[in-house]
Amino acid sequence: MKVAVVTGGNKGLGFGIVRGLCKSFDGDVYLTARNESRGKAAIQTLEKEGLHPKFHHLDITDHDSIVRLRDFLQNTYQGLDVLVNNAAIAYQFNDSVAPPYPEEAREVCHVNYFCTLDTCEVLFPLLRPHARVCNVSSLNCHESFSGCSPSMQNRIKNEIHTIADVNTLISDYVKAAQNNQHVKEGFDQYPYGMSKIGVTLMSAIQQRMFDEKGADDIIVNSCDVGVGGWVATDMTGQYGVPIDKGALNPLYCALLPPNVKKPKGKFLYDKKEYDWWA
Repeated sequence: MKVAVVTGGNKGLGFGIVRGLCKSFDGDVYLTARNESRGKAAIQTLEKEGLHPKFHHLDITDHDSIVRLRDFLQNTYQGLDVLVNNAAIAYQFNDSVAPPYPEEAREVCHVNYFCTLDTCEVLFPLLRPHARVCNVSSLNCHESFSGCSPSMQNRIKNEIHTIADVNTLISDYVKAAQNNQHVKEGFDQYPYGMSKIGVTLMSAIQQRMFDEKGADDIIVNSCDVGVGGWVATDMTGQYGVPIDKGALNPLYCALLPPNVKKPKGKFLYDKKEYDWWA
C-alpha cells in the first residue's frame, strides 16, 4: 500500500492538499497536525465529503514527534511515497500581532526552514522508488531575493552548494536580525521570505543529493501555491483564491508520474519552472 503524508494538514492550504490527494492518490493519505483535536475534526469534515484520509499527530517543531511518525510509517507501510512539507508560520500576511523583529526572524526561520529540514532528514530514509517530495515554498523567496544586496544575491546564487551552506545562510540572517543588522549585512527585511529562500535552496540540493547517490526516480521540488498566487487562508487573512485552487501546484508536484525527466529540484509557479532569482 502506498502512503502520502501532508504536514500542517488540518486547515488552509494543507487541508486542500489532503483533499486533493484523497481524490487522486492511489494509497492512504495522512493528514497530520500538531493539534490532535483539530486534526481529527478536519478528518471528520473530509469524511462527510465521502473522502477517507487518516490522521497522525505531527508537530514539526518537536523532533521526537517526527521520529514517532517515522516509526509508525516504517512499521505500518515499510516506506513513504509522497511527502508534502506544508506546515509553516507567518506574521506579516495577516492581522496577528507580530512579536519583536528579532523574535519573529528567529521563530519563522526555525519553523519554516530548520524544522522542515528536520522533517526531511528524519523521513527521507523511508522514501521508496518513485517517491515525490513537495516542499511548499512561496513566491516571496523571489521578492526577498530581490530585496537582498547585490553581494548577498551573489552569495545565494553562487556560494550555496550544500545543506550546511543553507544552514549557515539562514543562521547568519537570524543572527544579524537579533541586533537589527540584517539589512546592513545585505539580507532582506522579511523573515518569511528569507525562510522560504532557505526552503527553495534546500529542495534543489536535496534533489542533487538523491541524483548523486543514484536514487530510483525520487523527485524533490519546491513550489509556490497555485494557480493564481495568494490563497485564502488564516495566514493571508482569507485573501486570495480558494484553497482547492491553491492546492493545484503542490498537488502537481506530489503526483508527478513515474520516470519523468523534469521538473526535478526546481521551484514551480503555476505548474511551471520559475527562475526565482532572476
